[in-house]
Amino acid sequence: MDQEILNSYTRINHLNVSRETFLDFENYISMILEKNKKINIISRNTASKKAIIDRHIIDSAQIIDFVDLNSNTTTDIGSGGGMPGIIVAIILKNMKNNMNVHLYEKSHHKSHFLREVSEKLNLNTKVFQKNIFEIKNLETGTIMSRAFKPMPVVLDLVYENFSKYKNLIFFMGKNGKKIFENSKKNWNMEYKEKKSLTNEDSFLINIKKIKKKN
Repeated sequence: MDQEILNSYTRINHLNVSRETFLDFENYISMILEKNKKINIISRNTASKKAIIDRHIIDSAQIIDFVDLNSNTTTDIGSGGGMPGIIVAIILKNMKNNMNVHLYEKSHHKSHFLREVSEKLNLNTKVFQKNIFEIKNLETGTIMSRAFKPMPVVLDLVYENFSKYKNLIFFMGKNGKKIFENSKKNWNMEYKEKKSLTNEDSFLINIKKIKKKN
């Protein structure tokens, strides 16, 4: 494989990502750039190969250590163009893990794109073109939330709509500390934090349990 391609992903080498995974990432990026000419899969401001790798691929891939690998499913509650759901599905495929990744995306065009990517890359996903706020009694292993809704909204969604899950992963940006501290006023949480690989002001939160405060 081209050394330049491998160098682009050096920050996730510790995840033992295989050569095949990098090839799938490259194919996925090509599909994003092609589709983005017609519809906004990602922001036009980040629609370059380097930006997609730095801001989306690496950012999404770093959560694989938090994903419960012993569950039958993991769920991306607002998948958009597939970050992090498609990225996690690519890594799982090349780990030979058969977990099914559920992708919730209410946009027709983006849901269609997610199905196209999944078929081309032979990923073990299931795409739901539905509003996840309207679905009750959901069960899954890991829940992933990246650039979807504000943290308080997602916590309410998980509390009300999921009857069973193992953990909940949040991607928090530069205002994340304040948002997280405010959320803790209303919720008891069992959690761990991890510094982001992509931005010194960002971090990840892995929550095992949530309980509403009275």
